[in-house]
Amino acid sequence: MSLSDPIADMLTRIRNAARVRHRHVNVMASKVCAGIAEVLKQEGYVEDFKFVDDGKQGVLRVYLKYGPNGEQTITDIQRTSTPGRRIYRSVANLPRPISGLGVAIVSTSKGVMSDRQARAANVGGEVLCTVL
Repeated sequence: MSLSDPIADMLTRIRNAARVRHRHVNVMASKVCAGIAEVLKQEGYVEDFKFVDDGKQGVLRVYLKYGPNGEQTITDIQRTSTPGRRIYRSVANLPRPISGLGVAIVSTSKGVMSDRQARAANVGGEVLCTVL
C-alpha cells in the first residue's frame, strides 16, 4: 500500500488513538516520522517511541502519555504543510501556537525540530504540523 502523505497518516493515527485512550499506536517508520516522534517526546507529549522490525519497512510504536486523571496531553494535532501546499517559514516568521504553549514541528536543513529549537539554531524550514 502506498501512502501519498505518511506524515498526515501518522498524525491521524496518534490523534485517533489518543481520543480512545490507547496506550500505544503503530505508525509506518520513516526518518521524518521518527523525527516528529522524537520532538513529541522531547516536548512531553508522548512517553516514548521505538522502532519495531516487521520484516519490511518497519513500524514506529509510539507510547502515548496521559495526565494523572487520564486527560490527554495531545488535545489537538494538525498537519500544516501538505504535499499539495507546502508551507515554508523563515526563522522570524515561525508560528508560536497559543503564544508558546503549543509547539510547531519544523523540518529544517539541520533535521526535524520544534519551533523553539529552530529559533535557537536560527534556521527556518517547512512547518510540518502544530501540536496543542
